[in-house]
Amino acid sequence: FKSPYAGLYIVNDRSIYRCMTIHADTIPDFDEALKALSNPVRRKILARMKDPAANFPGQEHSYDLGVCAGRIDVGCGLSQSTISAHLAILQHAGLITSRRVGQWIFYKRDEGAISAFLQHLGQSL
Repeated sequence: FKSPYAGLYIVNDRSIYRCMTIHADTIPDFDEALKALSNPVRRKILARMKDPAANFPGQEHSYDLGVCAGRIDVGCGLSQSTISAHLAILQHAGLITSRRVGQWIFYKRDEGAISAFLQHLGQSL
């Protein structure tokens, strides 16, 4: 359910999620997305998340939840801490969302935010 705190959604008694999206008229988020996408590793992660079953095979849980952080680590060949930092930047920019299920964190592309970002980019240049 939606909590009284702006942008926060409470899923159960132990989990609170923040939903972030990019709106075409919100320049700071647009700039954050540009910064996030300036790194080739982050662009690669985002591109590979478009088809998670093909690019991150072997996940036990449904890909509807997103891609498990551990699968992203293995799929990119970088350390867990490096991938976590990249995922945090992508999430802060609003390009991906995260969801905790038990001990796992799943990341998923925010297609609406990506679409709004691309639309704004096309209109602004």
